[in-house]
Amino acid sequence: MSTVPLISRLPPLPAVRDLLNLYRLQAVKQLSQNFLIDPKLTSKLVSAAGKITNGYVCEVGPGAGSLTRVILSRNVNKLVVVEKDKRFQPPLEMLAEASGDRMSIVWGDVLSHNLTNAFPEESKRDWTDQPPNIHIIGNLPFNIATPLIIRWLKAISERSNAWVHGRVPMTLTFQKEVAERMVAKIGSRERCRLSVMVQHLCYVEHKFTIPGKAFVPKPNVDVGVVHFTPLATPKIQAPFKLVEKVARNTFSFRQKYCRRGLETLFPSSMRDEQTHKLLQLADVDGTLRPFELSIEEFNRICQAYSIILEKYPSLERYDSRSEDGFDDTLLH
Repeated sequence: MSTVPLISRLPPLPAVRDLLNLYRLQAVKQLSQNFLIDPKLTSKLVSAAGKITNGYVCEVGPGAGSLTRVILSRNVNKLVVVEKDKRFQPPLEMLAEASGDRMSIVWGDVLSHNLTNAFPEESKRDWTDQPPNIHIIGNLPFNIATPLIIRWLKAISERSNAWVHGRVPMTLTFQKEVAERMVAKIGSRERCRLSVMVQHLCYVEHKFTIPGKAFVPKPNVDVGVVHFTPLATPKIQAPFKLVEKVARNTFSFRQKYCRRGLETLFPSSMRDEQTHKLLQLADVDGTLRPFELSIEEFNRICQAYSIILEKYPSLERYDSRSEDGFDDTLLH
């Protein structure tokens, strides 16, 4: 049986490259814009999202619509695109008109846009069910890629935003080095705080790498296409903010023993005693380097830290980086 996606042909349209020339649409450096217009690569990127036929898709940062055309050709029920740059209004409105009411455009910043109402109620699935036929796809500008995935990981942990609909998967682009960190295994030099935050909440795959020369203009780095599927059960049983704090502090002294980073969870007056207690409760070897710790060991550290917070609740606000040691700033 053929696995080739069904094709819903759009009417004849000008080539994306011609539209860029017609409307004098050049990439804006301040917005980290790089256009991907090679049809083979745009098709491969959309295919990395899996089966989207008869599904619902949100595309982030469509630009002139290279990926948009491919998504529409895969017989999706509905496509919502979120674009900040209104210079792309003519080519996107042309695509929306050609789609036969299957595409809508949201003009705004995806960093602040809420996708709760982007998809129909009947598309929802329970969290423990298979992921819904809803997909988030995007060729992300480098300057928002990491902040955006952190925000969305937080939303996944809270089952908010797009994830009120269930375990909605994402297929997104990042600088190759960032993609490698997300999938980095224990002991690898790429393993970092981001590895822990991603892997404890999602099954993550670095699908393939796009050479920088494929983009217009050519960036100085290659680009990784990463697919995320939220896990039914997070691997670390603790609130997002607590996990992020523990991971950040642990990796703050990456090449030293993990004990050194964990010490910064506590003010100097109680540092030695509570760090010893933390490691003892977690049953973790304090002489391991941060990148040698498994997700399960991070889970035990977070559980142990939670126990200590029950006795010393003010520690939750303690931040060794702030001037007085206490900081009320939350991760947004």
